Amino acid sequence: MLRHAIAPARFFSQVPNEILRHPRLSSDAVRLLTWQLSLPDDAKDPLSKTARQAGIGKCAFNRAKGELKREGYLHEWRQQGVRGLWSTVQLVSNVPLKPEQALVLRDGAPVGGNPAAGEPTGRTVGRHPEEPVLENTPHHPETPPETEAPEAPAATEAGRQLIATIMDLEPRLRVPRGILPQLAALASAWMEAGHTPGGVRAHVRRSLPGPKQPIHKPGGLLRYILSDVPPAPVEEESRCPGPVQPRIAQLRECEGVHTQARLFRPEGDEEFCGECLRGRVPDGVARL
Repeated sequence: MLRHAIAPARFFSQVPNEILRHPRLSSDAVRLLTWQLSLPDDAKDPLSKTARQAGIGKCAFNRAKGELKREGYLHEWRQQGVRGLWSTVQLVSNVPLKPEQALVLRDGAPVGGNPAAGEPTGRTVGRHPEEPVLENTPHHPETPPETEAPEAPAATEAGRQLIATIMDLEPRLRVPRGILPQLAALASAWMEAGHTPGGVRAHVRRSLPGPKQPIHKPGGLLRYILSDVPPAPVEEESRCPGPVQPRIAQLRECEGVHTQARLFRPEGDEEFCGECLRGRVPDGVARL
């Protein structure tokens, strides 16, 4: 293939061949990058404005922008200004950059601050004493008094059996052997507080995640669930009413003379019904 190229005398940009021949950059991505690199140093045009000037559509622009990001030629950051407004900072380069390298270029080299006002002063601490010290002056800080750590509850056989039954609740609760004594001690604390094994198992079952969620550290989860021992629930008295006595049990048979046995509801210890007490026996009733 024959080529004819005249080197421009002015208005030209030097673009590496790696960009022009990049196998993973499309023509739109190369055009965006070279357009941005050809702008003056004080230009602040974003890539979206360059895409409009170059006649690149929205979909092609987003695709080209993603290619430049993946290859390290474009880096973006979202930052909030002093007045609370958010803005996007873009950095393009003619060589691929890693994120940490791009951060260094974005922030720039640190500059020295303004010196403090006033004359320089000497150090206020760290000087030698003016007079010789003839006795030892240790500078070691006072050690705080050692506080005795609370004793961990001892594991009981009931606690070990309870942990074994808890592990059988779910296949996901397979804990390593090293944490079993600690879990048994926590379960023993629940038993000493008055909880029943069934209540502890119900509490653990309620605290587990959903059946479709994995448990990555079952030992730590059980330790967290059993670490806080609430007070044991007080057994409520049975609210079932007692046996209902039949209404006839509240009645009493009158001791008076009646054709048939007459029942009445006494108000006290009386043995005669009201008619007998008032002498109002109906006519036709045989008297013995």
